[in-house]
Amino acid sequence: MGKLVTKSNIALLGLILIWGASWPIYKLALPYTPPLLFAGMRATIGGLLLGILLWKRRDLIKWWKNWRLYCISALFNTILFFGIQTIGLNYLPGGLFSVLVYFQPVLLGLFAWIWLGEIMTPIKITGLLLGFIGIFIVSLDGLTYHVSIIGVVLGLITAVCWAFGVIYVKRVSNQVDAFWMVSLQCIIGGLVLLGTGTLFESWAVIQWNSTYLFGLSYGGIFGIPLAYIIYYKLINEGEASKVGSFTFLVPIIAVFIGVAFLDEPITQLLIIGLVLVGISIFLVNYRSKKKLIKYK
Repeated sequence: MGKLVTKSNIALLGLILIWGASWPIYKLALPYTPPLLFAGMRATIGGLLLGILLWKRRDLIKWWKNWRLYCISALFNTILFFGIQTIGLNYLPGGLFSVLVYFQPVLLGLFAWIWLGEIMTPIKITGLLLGFIGIFIVSLDGLTYHVSIIGVVLGLITAVCWAFGVIYVKRVSNQVDAFWMVSLQCIIGGLVLLGTGTLFESWAVIQWNSTYLFGLSYGGIFGIPLAYIIYYKLINEGEASKVGSFTFLVPIIAVFIGVAFLDEPITQLLIIGLVLVGISIFLVNYRSKKKLIKYK
């Protein structure tokens, strides 16, 4: 029992809950704001808040040495990830698009094997694929017969950008401060999204009501800076593919929150998908008794 209740496991549980809650919260806020401006404001506010907390450690930024690393990370983890995700939601139902985005853990395991040298066993591959199938089954109820090819492509590109961004952060983690990496990638990416939103959207459309402000505050405090700090910390402490596998739980949490607060129904497909996700996590984290004895 002691091995289950660890700081890493508690942090991972917190990450899953934060990201799981973000989907229904953002869904409630989006009717009151243009999407790119909303994404840009969340990222910028989150990055600035984190930067204020880290200001005493500003000597660790080393901007002139590391600015390229910050910009590349911002490109994949903020600009492309949030930007393409927001545009893609205009072409597909949210359930189907989230399935495509959460193909990321499968890609993360593949990229970690190719570029980080992590072991990719048949059991781990099976686990990752089962996790994706579980998420797909959960979202079947929300699918429609009209599927946009553009939306599917954008969803898959979003997953690729996210997975590549995580791998890149892990590769350069020994060159930059992890906390400043999160802060600066959010600030840089958020400003680019705000600039793009200003060109193509209207600030006057934003309705500054309590629902919108709650969604903006949640994203600016929890959904982006805190969540990404936890995520990258866990990625750097363990195998990227294993940490990534637990993100399969995020849409499941989102569904249950939707059931509790948005009156969305629980279906048999949801239960089947949840079981497959559980099996996926077990397989990805499975080690044979021989290996456990060897490590001891």
